[in-house]
Amino acid sequence: MLAGWNWRGAVIPLGLALAWETASRTGALDPRFMPPLETVAATAWRELRHGDLVTDLTISLARDFAGFLGGTLLGILLGTLLGVSRWAEHLVMPSFNGLRQIAILAWIPLISLWFGFGDEAKIAFILMSAFTPVVLNTFEGVRSASAQLVEVGHVLRFTRLQFITRLYLPQAMPSVLTGVHLALIYAWVAAIGAEYFMTVGPGIGGLIIAGRERFEMDLVLLGMILLGLVGFLINRLARSLETWVLRWSPERSAR
Repeated sequence: MLAGWNWRGAVIPLGLALAWETASRTGALDPRFMPPLETVAATAWRELRHGDLVTDLTISLARDFAGFLGGTLLGILLGTLLGVSRWAEHLVMPSFNGLRQIAILAWIPLISLWFGFGDEAKIAFILMSAFTPVVLNTFEGVRSASAQLVEVGHVLRFTRLQFITRLYLPQAMPSVLTGVHLALIYAWVAAIGAEYFMTVGPGIGGLIIAGRERFEMDLVLLGMILLGLVGFLINRLARSLETWVLRWSPERSAR
């Protein structure tokens, strides 16, 4: 069944590739704007041989991971605090809900002023993108912890730290992992957005900009294909890790 699902999922990409190749070869599309797949493959091989493609991909993934990790850790900390403390929720949540309505791209000018125009600014932008879904999902998971188990914790005289590590976070794990999954996706999109809208430099975003400025559409299309492939792999990896971790969750073990 899984193999069948994989093949069905490949129908649309393969159909689009076939339509692309046919339109390029027959002249239905100007090859200067939509070069054939053979040209894009040749460009990919050239970039690989020179090492530029590996460098760009490595730098983009390094920024992505740094921002994702920072946003996830801070998001879990703040989400847990808001979930266990009504005082913190009433103090912080109204402002947080207001700020998260601001489009993430609107923060780029301020981030550039605060952190400059180097990797620090790009990582800060990625961190902000990953931060929000983790906070919200952690908060919801902690707040929905079983009231009966909370009562048991009070009977056992749990400390605040024991409540968090032995009760709230284990109960909130499915919701936390959903937030982490979303953060992985948002972080990758933000990584490319940061490279594209901030100063040009190494990275997949820089590769696309270089292709646009030199009017090398094969380079632009190569960058777009890489974005989609890496995003797809990140999503599949996140889903697999989520499934694996939840196998050991208290709720699943109790069944």
